[in-house]
Amino acid sequence: MPGRELLSENLEAATRGAVLCRGLGRSYGDSSLPARLEDKVVGTQLANRILAFDAETGVLRAEAGFCLAELNRLFMPRGFFSPVTPGTKFVTLGGMVASDVHGKNHHVAGCFGAHVRALRMRLADESLVECSPTEHTDLFYGTIGGMGLLGHILEVEVTLQRIPSPWVWMESERVGDIDAYMDGLSRAAPTWPMTMGWIDCLHRGRNMGRGILMAGRWATVEEAGSEPPRTARDKTFPIDLPNWALNSFTARAFNTAYYHRQLQRHVTKLVSPDPFFYPLDAILHWNRAYGSRGFTQYQCVLPRAAGAPAVREFMERLTKLGGASPLCVIKDCGPEGKGVLSFPLEGTSIAVDMAVSPALQGIVDSLNEFVIATGGRIYLTKDSFTRPEHFRAMEPRLPSFLALREKWDPKRRLRSAQSVRLFGDRA
Repeated sequence: MPGRELLSENLEAATRGAVLCRGLGRSYGDSSLPARLEDKVVGTQLANRILAFDAETGVLRAEAGFCLAELNRLFMPRGFFSPVTPGTKFVTLGGMVASDVHGKNHHVAGCFGAHVRALRMRLADESLVECSPTEHTDLFYGTIGGMGLLGHILEVEVTLQRIPSPWVWMESERVGDIDAYMDGLSRAAPTWPMTMGWIDCLHRGRNMGRGILMAGRWATVEEAGSEPPRTARDKTFPIDLPNWALNSFTARAFNTAYYHRQLQRHVTKLVSPDPFFYPLDAILHWNRAYGSRGFTQYQCVLPRAAGAPAVREFMERLTKLGGASPLCVIKDCGPEGKGVLSFPLEGTSIAVDMAVSPALQGIVDSLNEFVIATGGRIYLTKDSFTRPEHFRAMEPRLPSFLALREKWDPKRRLRSAQSVRLFGDRA
């Protein structure tokens, strides 16, 4: 951790002179890490107060450090939920804006930023401003998905989604290969507001991409009944496994067991939201399974125009490169949002965990070259290995974002390890 990180419950005061804000520190990449150890980084998690809530409209205003887990705990019993949720509840509102997080419902609801009404920010010149879709519009949409590089997010105002019950009605289908998976995903999208799935990215041949496709919606009052979901006890991965423990053999064994744990081809059932939205949150410190070497996650989106064949070709390349692990998730994405550097575009998102190894940089390079050729792009929140020339090649919106930085932070005072690596900021 940086030597000068300040954990603050008063962001307005603490962000003076700071170059970066950091929430819960759960992102896989280096966007919330300082460029230099002497840089002042502000930890926002103590700035977690609810400032206002309108139960009629669902409009919530809270400090940037307010955590999604706490939002769920307080508002789900009251019939509200975040309009968009990522795959973890351990994320702050400020982080959700900076990453413009997306979820299982992107094809119908877009990213989180589409539901944000206003932001209060401290800019690089130390001024305090309010921005929204109608006020300082360029700053607002540059900040959504802007990795915290246009200003410190102090407060977030967002419209929550009203839900009929705290339960999810889910249908899951076991599919035999990547083509069947993609076909099922396209069939589910028009009918279900939430779709995603796990695939086995280690098998080759006719079973390549076999997996479990899941679709869901909020259950009605009649379907849910009167009992609220039970909160499971926290479980913790107890030790760091040896680096050799997660290897191709053990990963294949896990994938086989996971695929066959659903005995029936189709299953429909009522589930609580946590295992549906946040399956990895069920075990704290699960990253210890990768040992001391650590891991990263590679996430890209391939445009709809490239079609299902591009997804198959990507998976074939991934399996040949040998970088895959037991966790690979494929989701459907809807139209591109208004955030200048927001990640999703209409197409297919692929996310895969990969252990850090000497071969990792070459694997990322090869995958990025394929993504560039299809017109896709990577997710900055997950990235720490993409080369700047690859990022420039896949991101035609970059000049627009750099122009915003020139306007709002011409001296490039706000910076991160990621902005040095990809945007050319000084270290």
